[in-house]
Amino acid sequence: LSHRIKNIFAVIVGLLSLASRKRPELRPAMSELMARVAALGRAHNFARPHSDLSAPAVPQGGLKGLLEKLLAPYQSKVGERITVICDDIAIDDRGATPIALVVHELATNSAKYGALSVEAGTVAIEARLRNGEVWLTWREIGGPRIAEPPTQTGFGSELASLSIERQLGGVLEKEWHEDGLVVTMRVLHAHMHRETAVNLAED
Repeated sequence: LSHRIKNIFAVIVGLLSLASRKRPELRPAMSELMARVAALGRAHNFARPHSDLSAPAVPQGGLKGLLEKLLAPYQSKVGERITVICDDIAIDDRGATPIALVVHELATNSAKYGALSVEAGTVAIEARLRNGEVWLTWREIGGPRIAEPPTQTGFGSELASLSIERQLGGVLEKEWHEDGLVVTMRVLHAHMHRETAVNLAED
């Protein structure tokens, strides 16, 4: 089943690529969409159930492992531009795909306009488990100075809000500081991991 799902992701990317070749004016939008689909594919492969044969040789490490996998393309070695401090937080496909979309949007925007767009810029991510709730903070440091918050909301921002607030029933807040963007997300752990939800229901 997982192999079939991976093939579906590949087919979708292939269709988008074909459409962009036939319609050059659509290439920028198609490239962004293909990147989002690729992020979903990485999240699925990370969080999917494994058999003894398919399990990775190195444990993937819950939420921290997912964040590091999604952000690996933005740094040549772990911790160089982006640091991840994370409690031991279990996650499955229930939470991995929405989180992947949000992190992908944040990283892409940072690479275009924020801290990751300049050599000295960095991003610090911290995820803590507090009373059954996951608090995840994305903090950009050393990027271009922000004179004032953006007046318009792009599709990526709407997608991030949809992923956290609608899919996971959480809260997403943005603060535009002069030295960089700070995003805080709060989500019940039970909404990110089925086994946690089952255990809570049994208790």
